[in-house]
Amino acid sequence: MLRVLAALLVLATGLSSAQTLRWASQGDMQTTDPHSQNEVMTNTLNNQVYEALTRRMNDMSMGPALATAWTQVSPTLWRFKLRPRVKFHDGTPFTADDVVFSMQRLRDPNAPQRVYANAVGIPRAVDPLTVEFVLDKPNPIVPELMGNLYIMSKRWCEQHRVTQPLNFKQQEESYASRNANGTGPFMLVSRQPGVKTVFKRNPAWWNKFEGNLQEFIYLPIGNDATRTAALISGEVDFVIDPPPRDVARLRTNPQLKVLDGQENRLVYLGMDQTRDTLLYGKAAGGKNPLKDRRVRQALYQGIDIEAIKTKLMNGYSLPTGGLTPSPRGAYGDAKLESRLPYDPAAARKLLAEAGFAEGFDITLDCPNNRYVNDERICIALASMWAQIKVRTKVNAMPRTLYFPKIEKFDTSLFLTGWGGGSTDAEVMLTPVLRNRGEQGVGVANYGGIVNAAADALAAASTIETDTKKREGLVKAALQAYREQIAIIPLHRQVIPWAMRKEVSLPHSANNMASMDWVTISKSR
Repeated sequence: MLRVLAALLVLATGLSSAQTLRWASQGDMQTTDPHSQNEVMTNTLNNQVYEALTRRMNDMSMGPALATAWTQVSPTLWRFKLRPRVKFHDGTPFTADDVVFSMQRLRDPNAPQRVYANAVGIPRAVDPLTVEFVLDKPNPIVPELMGNLYIMSKRWCEQHRVTQPLNFKQQEESYASRNANGTGPFMLVSRQPGVKTVFKRNPAWWNKFEGNLQEFIYLPIGNDATRTAALISGEVDFVIDPPPRDVARLRTNPQLKVLDGQENRLVYLGMDQTRDTLLYGKAAGGKNPLKDRRVRQALYQGIDIEAIKTKLMNGYSLPTGGLTPSPRGAYGDAKLESRLPYDPAAARKLLAEAGFAEGFDITLDCPNNRYVNDERICIALASMWAQIKVRTKVNAMPRTLYFPKIEKFDTSLFLTGWGGGSTDAEVMLTPVLRNRGEQGVGVANYGGIVNAAADALAAASTIETDTKKREGLVKAALQAYREQIAIIPLHRQVIPWAMRKEVSLPHSANNMASMDWVTISKSR
């Protein structure tokens, strides 16, 4: 551990000033191409460099960013006025052509955000500072979705031959993998994957900095004990994911402070419900047990969620039976949030009824550096399921290997999460729960969920502009997916952020720290 800490100190040499932040987390960002991955740490760091037309404010509302105003001209036409005198980091002026280019790039099959890009319609430049979006059907949350769509420089992408997003799941590399050119508050200085990524303040940023940060260095530190030790010793200033078991100790340290907040994210289990045989496992008759609803329910009722909350998460989780990142997505309906009870006897009975009285063997794919205690949760699940004769092998791996694997549907059973800034059910329904289809629908439906009735309800909700009618459609869709046990919800994380006492930044429910809001006091 001492050697690792010494190495960190060397890495930070030259960056340790009063207005430099050294930021650590358990895993690295995956790429600096903002259109090729949709994962929170990747988005968080890219968000310091790239901007969208709208921006998530500190209260999670949507505010202006590269667009200053927008108008719904008709049910299927939105007009966005762009911010004048904005420049990319290389000095190129930002115009409507960059918006049109970026939206086209985002519609590429390699872009996981294409589900949102397709949903906001076809862009057209009216003049250098006006873009209209023509939709084929109404969409009541266009400004909300715009916040997920980063704008790139058309000229820069053409110059460096990156006019299409890289194919991350096939481990493709491009100039955009380690280089960036946005309009945002910070500029990418250097990138060493798995080691460090350095950013400096953009002196020509159009907006006003709320904080005084001049530069920051991001250090992925996978080992929990090492990450905590680096924070305590002062070799890093901010840890966005302190291990839950260390939080109480960190709170008592007079040189540190801890901010708590519920993350707007659902951690859940996905299951292959498409293949006739298990890709990774073995069951009686060569069947895929996960296609049977009774088996999915047995796995659900074989989980002691309270034990996970108290023994693994140290209380830093909120168990739920809901299917949305936030309870607001289900309009606060308690029935849609309720869990099936933990009942191993009932689970064994369900397995027997489905023809698997002796259980089966299966592999659980799991990241080991993405969610709080992710690998430990998977190990605990394997132990719990052993009590119902489901023999589970945990296959844990870093996020850089995990996400390409499940994006290729190369999995039978997996632990993952979904969320971000939006509390609307649409961000879960269309990418995660709906049937795989065109224009990115079901892009994150890695288990191959199929439910025609629920899909029709969810699809109808995306174009319903009457608030009360839309609420009814959303609730009905969520109920249908619950009855199917399309996924097994576990919990929403409570995220503590730990930092040196000299560091000030507001906690965010999307678990994305904005560096332009960071202030470091002179006492450092």
